[in-house]
Amino acid sequence: MRVVVVGATGNVGTSVLESLERESQVDEIVAVARRSPAREFARTRFEPADIVSSDLVPILRGADAVVHLAWLIQPGRTESITHRVNVAGSERVFGAAVEAGVPAVVYASSVGAYSPGPKDRLVDESWPTEGIASSFYSRHKVAVERALDRLEHEQPSLRVVRMRPGLIFKADASTEIRRLFAGPFLPRALLRPQLIPVVPDVDRLRFQAVHSHDVGDAYRRALLSDVRGAFNLAADPPIGPPELADILGARPVKLPRAALRGAAAATFAMRLQPSEPGWVDMAFAVPLLDSTRARTELGWQPAHTGTEALSELLNAMRQGSDYATPPLARSTSGPLRLRELLTRIGGRP
Repeated sequence: MRVVVVGATGNVGTSVLESLERESQVDEIVAVARRSPAREFARTRFEPADIVSSDLVPILRGADAVVHLAWLIQPGRTESITHRVNVAGSERVFGAAVEAGVPAVVYASSVGAYSPGPKDRLVDESWPTEGIASSFYSRHKVAVERALDRLEHEQPSLRVVRMRPGLIFKADASTEIRRLFAGPFLPRALLRPQLIPVVPDVDRLRFQAVHSHDVGDAYRRALLSDVRGAFNLAADPPIGPPELADILGARPVKLPRAALRGAAAATFAMRLQPSEPGWVDMAFAVPLLDSTRARTELGWQPAHTGTEALSELLNAMRQGSDYATPPLARSTSGPLRLRELLTRIGGRP
């Protein structure tokens, strides 16, 4: 089996590669990324390419499946750039897969594609995917879901799988996650539990996490099966203020939603952090996911709980952990995080 992984060097991409390199049914892996990493993976050949501008058809030709993971979260201040990669770039990948005759496409969707939903029960994959209008990330995920709808209609023989995970964490991605969402001004020492006395107890602040390695395993299982359609991926338990307080050894303090949203908007406007306030809107709005379909049809069972995945990430952020690929490596931030500062807090690294 020959698998092409597009966007292979990030948080999920490296986990997919690690999962596939242990899989005897996969003979060859073509890993596509803008920059080649220092690390090597078994049976893997790296192919430098940009989904916005490169000719992707020769890369995909002869593949049994393509896994599409490439996505931009920053620059959050310039949606024309992120849209060009996330939406137009995804459509180029799908078009190239059809032209190259690839029989299967496995795409990295997200909980962010879902319409507002409940926080007191779980929803399955039939929940509407109209997204959260104030979040560019959500709007882009919805746009790609609609592109896949059209693709499935026009190419009924093409097997299309959509993975819709919750928040994806692992230690190796801690530098990238800190850079993308917190920015260069967050000192590692501040993440010590004794320095975080309180956590906000905000209505509807409840989310799900899943370990990146477990997500990589789900992709492997989807590639080796004949399944189609969407799969929620989330680990128990859902995480809210009580779980956050337990992880951090802190005390929950009641706070109105507007205060947290206002703080995010103000710090974003002052360029103190790179996450536009739509991320807060999405966190309060998206539903909790029922992963029964992945467990029953893929035989998927997460090896880590959601709280374990989050605790691992926070510990790694305190230690400054990274990984030997350009998106995940400390060198991406530059010495003393200088490159992050030069991109105006939220640029493309």
